[in-house]
Amino acid sequence: MQDLRPAAVAGSFYPAAPARLADALRGHLAGARVTHGTAPKAVIVPHAGYVYSGAVAAAAYVRIAALRGVVTRVVLLGPAHRVALRGLAVPATRAFVTPLGVVAIDRDAVELACTLPQVVRNDLAHADEHSLEVQLPFLQTVLGDFSLVPFVVGTATPDEVAAVIELLWGGPETLIVVSSDLSHYLSYADARRGDRRTADSILALAGAIDHDQACGATVVNGFIESARRHGLQPELLDLRNSGDTAGDRERVVGYAAFTFTEHAH
Repeated sequence: MQDLRPAAVAGSFYPAAPARLADALRGHLAGARVTHGTAPKAVIVPHAGYVYSGAVAAAAYVRIAALRGVVTRVVLLGPAHRVALRGLAVPATRAFVTPLGVVAIDRDAVELACTLPQVVRNDLAHADEHSLEVQLPFLQTVLGDFSLVPFVVGTATPDEVAAVIELLWGGPETLIVVSSDLSHYLSYADARRGDRRTADSILALAGAIDHDQACGATVVNGFIESARRHGLQPELLDLRNSGDTAGDRERVVGYAAFTFTEHAH
């Protein structure tokens, strides 16, 4: 077991030099439209390279900045891209490392999650996985100090994912981050139409999104179950694709940023 999980995609998905990374994050956050409203309990954000999806992700992260000093724990879930996996994998490591510093794992929360049969310890699933890692520099920038409960999600049912989220739901100290891109490698026009339909399904808190619609469909569907249960209010902040940001329009990848807020009591 490694004590620390080092950054795997620094220098490819985002800058490896701390100063350049901080500049990139500041640029994306400064360019995001600041909307006023209740700070979110949860977000869905994309996980491509920052040049492609950083500006879209920033639309959600700029809203999270209001939670600095309130949120002390982030439950982060993203799809497995590199390792075949049944269930949800937590790491055995004590911390993740990015160019901006060390993010401690909430070991008590990990132990609690491991009481569920669908949760396994698997450092290999985390070693090269980008869907979680690319969120960490954003979180470090907007939240400062927090502990992390990271899940790489493989083959699982929405109920299995929702059960993990429910177990760790917590109060205002806990933020839930769902990492997912939308459609992959459609034409620009087809992607815009398809991603709009997917966004509408998420806004309606309707599950049954498939993996052609979102690479993190398993996570999204499980989260939607919990969002319905808790009466969360979804908001779409940004919906674009790589043809809008940094790629050609022949074959694009879709990105969206959503917030989910709790009703005031």
